[in-house]
Amino acid sequence: MEVEKMLSELIFKAVRSSGAGGQNVNKVSSKVVLSFDLNKSNALSEEEKELVLLKLNSRLTTEGILILNCDEDRSQLKNKAIVTKRFLDLIQKALIVPKIRKATKIPKSVIRKRIKDKKNLSEIKKTRRRPEF
Repeated sequence: MEVEKMLSELIFKAVRSSGAGGQNVNKVSSKVVLSFDLNKSNALSEEEKELVLLKLNSRLTTEGILILNCDEDRSQLKNKAIVTKRFLDLIQKALIVPKIRKATKIPKSVIRKRIKDKKNLSEIKKTRRRPEF
């Protein structure tokens, strides 16, 4: 993953934000919308693209475009920085390959202990029964 190359492929769009800001909301475009076309990206290898496509499938459009919004701050620059950081974190988490779980065998001592406990419990329950004459 080439971060600098990826950052150059990002498309930012400023739109009017809702929420706090009073009259300022109506005239200033402080909300930032980030778009990233996964299929046309040169920063990711084919294997990385497949991994990201698999992990972020629910967040991608049908064309394979990742769209992120940020309107947390009144400043467009801060929103741009926040959404860029969020994008990089998302991509880095998607590229992590989980370790394959290796099944382990149950130790014989554990099996013996379980059987011993079952027999012990069985004996306790036998002593609770009514005596047979």
